[in-house]
Order: sequence, then C-alpha cells, then structure tokens
Amino acid sequence: MSDEVLRVALDLDGSLESLGNSMTELATALEDTGRCRLVRFHSASRPDPESARLMLRPLWAPWWRYGLGPAVDRLLAPVDVVHVAGLATPPTKAVPLVVSVDDLRPLRGETKRYVRISQLRRAVGSGAVLVASTRRASREVQEVLGVDSSRVAVVPPAVPTIAEVVDGGDVVVNVTGLVEPLIRLLPDLDRFARARAARVVVIASASLIQRVKSLGLNVTTRTRREAREALRDARVVLHLSDGARFPSFAIAALSAGVPTLARATSINRELLSGAAVLVDDDGEVLAALEDLWGNEPRRALLTAAGRDRAGDFAPAVAANAYVALYRDVARDFR
Repeated sequence: MSDEVLRVALDLDGSLESLGNSMTELATALEDTGRCRLVRFHSASRPDPESARLMLRPLWAPWWRYGLGPAVDRLLAPVDVVHVAGLATPPTKAVPLVVSVDDLRPLRGETKRYVRISQLRRAVGSGAVLVASTRRASREVQEVLGVDSSRVAVVPPAVPTIAEVVDGGDVVVNVTGLVEPLIRLLPDLDRFARARAARVVVIASASLIQRVKSLGLNVTTRTRREAREALRDARVVLHLSDGARFPSFAIAALSAGVPTLARATSINRELLSGAAVLVDDDGEVLAALEDLWGNEPRRALLTAAGRDRAGDFAPAVAANAYVALYRDVARDFR
C-alpha cells in the first residue's frame, strides 16, 4: 500500500438512490480528499471515457453476481483496495474487497432474492468486509448472514448537499418500497393540497407512477431521475419508506431546509430523530403534515435542526470515513 496516496478501485455500477448514483458522488468526494487515487470501473455496464476497461467484462459479469469468476484486481491497474456496492461481488486475489450493502430488501424473505445472501456470505468467507449504512442495518446484515460484527463496518453513503429551497409550495412524497400505504394516503393528501392551492408531487418507480395516475387524482408524478427538480419546489417532504434503505432523499431535503415527515422505522429513528417529524402510524400523517405546513416556529426549528443533521452525511464526511476504512482493511489484509 502506498504510504501517501491510497489506490482505490471503485465500481460505479453501484448504489442507485433517488438523487442519483451515490458511488459517483463518493468518487468525486474521495478525489477531493487528496488522499486517494481512484481507478473507476463498471462491473455491469459499458465503461465511460474516464473508467478502466475490464477485459471480457460481459463474459465475467454473470459470474460476479455469484462472487465467482476471475479476480477483478487482476484486470485492473495495481490498487490497494477494491470497493463495490452493486449486484456484483467479484473476487479479488491480492487486495481486500469492500462491499457496501445499501439495500436490505434482497436480504428479506419477501423479495425471494436469496442469491444476495449466498453471494455476500461467499464474499465474507473470502475475506471481504461488508459496509452497512447504519448501526441498525449492520445488525440486520449480521443476523441474516450469520457473520461476526468485525466483518461489518458502518459508513453512511454520500448524500449530496442541495441548495436551499425558498418559497416552496409542494407536498413532495418520496416512496421507497411501499405501495399500499401511499395509495391509501393519496386521497387525503390530494384534499389537503387542494385546500391550500398546492400540489402533491410523488416521486416513485415507473410501475407505481402508472398506478398513481390510474387513481384520477390531482397528483403530479416524477421519476427518480427528476427527484432533485421536485425537491426545489417542496414546502414539506413526506418520506414513505419500508426502512430497507438509507433515507438519502429525506436527508437531502433536510440539507435544503425543507421540513420533513417520515415513518418511524428503526433506521429513520437512528438517523432522523430530532431533525424530522417521525410518525408511528400512517393515520398520524395528516395531522403532522398540517402542523409542518403552517406552524412557522416549528418549521424554523426543524429547518435549523435538519441542516445541522444533514451535515453529518455530506459527501466529504462519507469520503473521509471511507478513506479511514480503506486504510484499515488494506493494513489488516497484509
């Protein structure tokens, strides 16, 4: 390992959030530290001009889904650490592998995607270090995979800082992993917004957008690619999540000074308590939303607390935490 600059291979086919590719955000922040020299690569898609080309990548990609195939570090320029966060966990030969586990849904029975469990177990068995985004997520990863706590680090992903929202007028609803709770809430949200000459804007997957449109309500829909644009006009954000992913959109809203309401999942309690309004039951959403809409002292308090909390998850913070982790795993691997 270099004494001065750590050489890191970073897979850009990684964690996709509603605000974009968090691995791309992390790559930029890592370079800004001046403590890393990055080798960007794509494990599943075509490389861009700034990324390394992996020989016969289309042939190896299906094998890497199972943690099999050729060692990826042998296909790259010399590096000290390889970091992946997507569906591929390619083996390494001479350097350690770091695997970010940002989505817990594949580890939960309802998804039936047990390949992820066996994939991650194989990676840990070969010496990989897993990275969870929260302490609660770390415990779940340990329990599901049956791995020791020493094999699971905790580092939040890089959440981009969003420009301050001034005079926003929309109720922006970000949906992650939930369908029926949203469908039940939408008529009430629509009436709430109409009474205030406002809009409900739902950010969701393409399939959920189609279902929302079929309801015939006065609701605007946005794809995840349009999430940043939707946030620019938000007066209040409602983050509806099943608790399986890091709440990047909610934290981005806090950084923009937008009062935020979220379900009280264990991950949201860990990350958002004191900075956002958390509800234990969907029946509490309308009352909480009304307070967030018109209670100016409450809004001012949450805006200040939210911006302070969002600073804990800025890209520079994530990058410094990852540099420290890379150095630890590279040192321990030797």
